[in-house]
Amino acid sequence: MSMSRKSRWVAGIVAAVVVAAGGTAYAFWQGFGGDEPAPVALSGPSSSSSSPGSAGDPLDGTWTIDATTGSLADGSSTYGGYRVQEELSGFGANTAVGRTQDVTGSMTIHGTAITMLDVTVDMTTLQSDRPQRDDQLRQRGLETDRFPTATFTLTRPIEVGRRPKDGETVEVNAVGDLTLHGVTKRVSVPIQAAIDGDRIEAIASFDVALADYDIQRPTGFLILSIADTGTIELHLLFQAA
Repeated sequence: MSMSRKSRWVAGIVAAVVVAAGGTAYAFWQGFGGDEPAPVALSGPSSSSSSPGSAGDPLDGTWTIDATTGSLADGSSTYGGYRVQEELSGFGANTAVGRTQDVTGSMTIHGTAITMLDVTVDMTTLQSDRPQRDDQLRQRGLETDRFPTATFTLTRPIEVGRRPKDGETVEVNAVGDLTLHGVTKRVSVPIQAAIDGDRIEAIASFDVALADYDIQRPTGFLILSIADTGTIELHLLFQAA
């Protein structure tokens, strides 16, 4: 029996939607430049670096997150996101990566110590290579419709010990409260940071157990399985307030 005119019309619309969604996902993934975005890393000194602040204690004071400089596509901007291993039907093992540039926060430096650090990530704007995955996370898994933000608040000052030189990488641990999926837990986050002229660049990458934050691993026709743990990635650019 031949397909009716109405059936052909519906099938054509469905095909167009699938092609459009796939094209958007492909373009986004290709924008990252590879099969998946590279893990978070310090980008190194910029060519236009200049010394921050004034004489005396140039780093002292409040620094705010700059979410407008750089590009999310090449990982040079401020961003927050996740990285998790999954098994997809018809595709096999895959690394799912979602990121957003919608990050706010600030830190306070006094002498050689960071006395305050607050970071908030807008989870509703996380974007991966698959719009279908992003849509699912609104209602399942991270449930971003119910829990639109994730936050980290420093609970213990970070003592650096001395003022680092420009471009020198400093490695410290930040102890604080991580709130994810509506659950707050005390964590110790390894941070790498460097002064780059008039800005401070900081990165963090650490694993969390999904069950610790009451996150139910979504499964379905396409998603066969998801790892028990995921990685949170932060790339933060700070500018003097």
